[in-house]
Amino acid sequence: MTDFLTHPLLSAHHAIGHGFFTRQGGVSDGIYHSLNCGLGTADDPAKVAQNRNAVLGALSAPSAQLITLYQIHSNHCFILRDPGHLPDWQKDRGDALVTNLPGMALGVLTADCAPILFYDPIARVIGAAHAGWRGAMNGILASTVRAMGDLGSKPGDIIAVIGPCIAQPSYEVDAAYRQGFITQNPAHEVFFRAGSRPEHYLFDLPGYVLAQLLSLRLGAVDHLPYDTCTDPMRFYSYRRTTLAGGGDYGRQISAIVLR
Repeated sequence: MTDFLTHPLLSAHHAIGHGFFTRQGGVSDGIYHSLNCGLGTADDPAKVAQNRNAVLGALSAPSAQLITLYQIHSNHCFILRDPGHLPDWQKDRGDALVTNLPGMALGVLTADCAPILFYDPIARVIGAAHAGWRGAMNGILASTVRAMGDLGSKPGDIIAVIGPCIAQPSYEVDAAYRQGFITQNPAHEVFFRAGSRPEHYLFDLPGYVLAQLLSLRLGAVDHLPYDTCTDPMRFYSYRRTTLAGGGDYGRQISAIVLR
């Protein structure tokens, strides 16, 4: 059975389906076990397609189209206005999607980065964003909210939920990484604390993303407090894979659909 997490802020609205999916409940095997939804991985494409169809079934939207992008840690958000002109995940690069079209499931792929799902129940606009540290620093969240505004949303009507990502105790970075944030804004120092090694720090990615969302004056914001790096049974993790020696890894998906 496909395993996914939901949040009450979004579950309260029956016009949408949403899920922060884990790695459980799919057909992939080996290092991709089991719900790998990453089209760009070296997994069997047929198994990835079957996993992505399972996601649509879990969202009670089996006939919807699941749209994802070639993610590049940017601040670029695609607006889906026409069902006849949809992004191509192999060609269209960006890190967020918004639409007011029913039957379009917007998805973002993660393996430590933060997935964020958005919904405006007044204008009936949905969004999904992928926020690693670089995309978050460069403004992907503000870009997503602006794009929703192009479809009629007002920030105060938008709900946003951050899904599972790497947590601060698992995210040690060097001094240059920290300095980049503080140079941008000295107040960002609050998102770092001393690491286990000299001149290394623990970065609070979900806290940083949450603060950015709050600064956008949205109607409601929250997060799901799971650490993708420390739970190998439930989540894929780039950092955990890297610490173990590297290699390819699966991607979990977070998705939202307007019914």
